Amino acid sequence: MSRDADADTRADAGTGADADTRADAGTGADADTGADAGTGADADTGADGEGDDEAWAAAEEAAALCRVRVRELREIADFERVIRVFDEIWHPEPANPPITVELMRALSHAGNYVAGAFDGDTLVGASAGFFASPAGEALHSHVTGAVRRGAGFALKLHQRAWALRRGLTRITWTFDPLVRRNAHFNLAKLGALPEEYLRDFYGPMADAVNTGDESDRVLAVWRLDAPHVVRACRREPYLPEVPPGAVRGISHEGGRPAVHVVDGVPGDGEVVLVAVPEDVESLRRSDPGAAAAWRHAVREVLGGLMEGGARVIGFARGHYVARTG
Repeated sequence: MSRDADADTRADAGTGADADTRADAGTGADADTGADAGTGADADTGADGEGDDEAWAAAEEAAALCRVRVRELREIADFERVIRVFDEIWHPEPANPPITVELMRALSHAGNYVAGAFDGDTLVGASAGFFASPAGEALHSHVTGAVRRGAGFALKLHQRAWALRRGLTRITWTFDPLVRRNAHFNLAKLGALPEEYLRDFYGPMADAVNTGDESDRVLAVWRLDAPHVVRACRREPYLPEVPPGAVRGISHEGGRPAVHVVDGVPGDGEVVLVAVPEDVESLRRSDPGAAAAWRHAVREVLGGLMEGGARVIGFARGHYVARTG
């Protein structure tokens, strides 16, 4: 099951970053260059095409800024190191790892995306994804996680450059809409946008991050050549405009959600703000009832808006920003 900020990204939050970066954060890149590439993103991307020079330059800059080298992974020993890093991030039960050595081996051998971020010989983050529908257009980022600040961003930019070189136009991943840092990473820092609300998508998840909660997710879609995405990859965060008359869909009230949008979708053209808790993972431990209340409120309001045709246009100041009609 996906864990990406490509599933929960957690990468730039210090302990993980993409698949639901387990967060493809979260929010939400590498060709194999070996040890000769210094600190940048992988140079050797094979014979798949010329790629996007600007995308590779952005990926290399992101890697250099956090002093990592990103490269594709193909060896069993590297896949075993990925498992150890992901164990450090998610502490999964043995029967519920975010990914296995065997699956990474199969994905890599079949030409899919499996990459790691290295500080010298130490792996500090990794990401895995596979080609998705529509064929020839999309990559689905199954899991991304990092333990070095900035490594998640470097991995995602490497993933983007890798995808563009292969003629792809979008990358998708799932993430938990309640995890504020992943929402900021995926929407503001990367410029991905949720396009589908997925209720209890994975069923029960047995790990230290998700246990005891329902696994609602949103499907993030990263349109790789969109102007706001290009700017985000230059470290210009994407923050939507919030008009003074925006409607409050959910607000905070004593640590719990106060639901204001209940009966259907507001009128066309309305901007609706949907708050999320500051730290739902801590809340699950300290007040499971409040965490469950947030889950159901966000499902009702954000899920209801999206299912009714509203578009999420960004994330700002702890709120999803949705436009109806």
